[in-house]
Amino acid sequence: MHLRNAKLLLFCVLFIAQPSFQQSSKKKNGKKDGSNTAAIEELKKQVEIIMQEINLLKEQQALQTVCLKGIKVPGKCFLAHQAKKTFHAANDDCMALGGVLSIPLSGAENDKLHEYARQTISQEDHIWLGSNDMVTEGDWFDQSGTGLRFKNWETEITHQPDGGRSQNCATLSANTGRWFDDSCRAERAFVCEFNIV
Repeated sequence: MHLRNAKLLLFCVLFIAQPSFQQSSKKKNGKKDGSNTAAIEELKKQVEIIMQEINLLKEQQALQTVCLKGIKVPGKCFLAHQAKKTFHAANDDCMALGGVLSIPLSGAENDKLHEYARQTISQEDHIWLGSNDMVTEGDWFDQSGTGLRFKNWETEITHQPDGGRSQNCATLSANTGRWFDDSCRAERAFVCEFNIV
């Protein structure tokens, strides 16, 4: 990290010195001007790459801070929000934080999310999941448009999903961990998920 900071400082100094460097090279020799311009452009590219790396590190640090407030599962973390919102408002809130509405990819993840929702939200509530069948009834997709690899619908008592065209958004019962379809306009608590390395 210190080496990267030193490089950044060096490039910034060179970048700041660029105008005077260009003026002196123009006076001495016209041929040097072309090679100096190429060198300056290369330095600008390197500074841009370093700035992108710094921004990526800042994002990763911010995610680690967010994850400290929630729970970690392999490759991601969950962060609960108790305020009840519609599906779209909850999704927008997660995206503003750099995440998406949670969607378990396995039974183990579903169990972790279920337990976390029970502890942080309420045993009686349902939370939004990042899945819907708005495009085609019965075809459930996650927020990226990918078909679900894992589903945990409540099929024994209420035979979910059973809402037809009026219930296009998925929820998870904090009481049972099973999934239900619901009206996207209903207001529910939610859990955001963030991909981490």
